Amino acid sequence: METLLELDKKAFLWLNSFHSPFWDNFFLAYTNSRSWTPVILVMVFLLFKNFSWRQALIYLVLIGAAVGLCDFIASGILKSAFERLRPCHDFPGEMTLVGNCGGMYGFASSHAANSFGLFSGFSRAFKGNRYVFWLLLAWAILMSYSRIYVGVHQPGDVLAGALIGMVVPKVFFDVYERIGRTKNGPLIWKTRHREN
Repeated sequence: METLLELDKKAFLWLNSFHSPFWDNFFLAYTNSRSWTPVILVMVFLLFKNFSWRQALIYLVLIGAAVGLCDFIASGILKSAFERLRPCHDFPGEMTLVGNCGGMYGFASSHAANSFGLFSGFSRAFKGNRYVFWLLLAWAILMSYSRIYVGVHQPGDVLAGALIGMVVPKVFFDVYERIGRTKNGPLIWKTRHREN
C-alpha cells in the first residue's frame, strides 16, 4: 500500500508540474462547477430533440439519480471513510496550488465521479452515437485532469471517482432495461426516436 501511495504522489507531482499563466486561468475556470452548465444544457436539449418527451424524461431521471449517487458515494461516504488529505493539505510545499484548496479530504474526487457519471449516463442513452461518446469522454477526462492541475486531487482520487462514475449509471440503466424486458417481453420502455 505504501508503494502505491508513493507512486500516486510521484505521478501527481509530475502531472501537477506543467504550469503557465494561460493554463492556470484556463483550468481554474474549467474546473469550476459553473462551467458544467452549458454541457448539461446541451445534452438535455439533445435528449428532448432525439427522443419522445416521455423517454427523454426517463433518461433524465436515470442520469440525474445516478450522478447524485456518484456524488454521494465520493463525497458523502469515501472522503469521510478514508480521510485521505488533499495534496494541497498533505504536502503543500512540494506542489503548485491554483485557486483554493477546498475541504480536507480528497479520496475520491467527486468532480471525476460526477463528470464520468454524466459521460456514462448520456453515452448510454445515446447508445451508438460516437460524437456524444468521444466528446463527453474528452470533457470528463479533461475535467478530471483539471483537479490534478489545480492541486486538489491525486491521480488515485481521480481514478476512483472515474470508476464510480462509470459503474453507477451502468447499474441504473441495466436495472431499467431489465425491468422493461421482464414486464413486456422485449423492452417496455423501448427507445423511440422522434419520427421526421
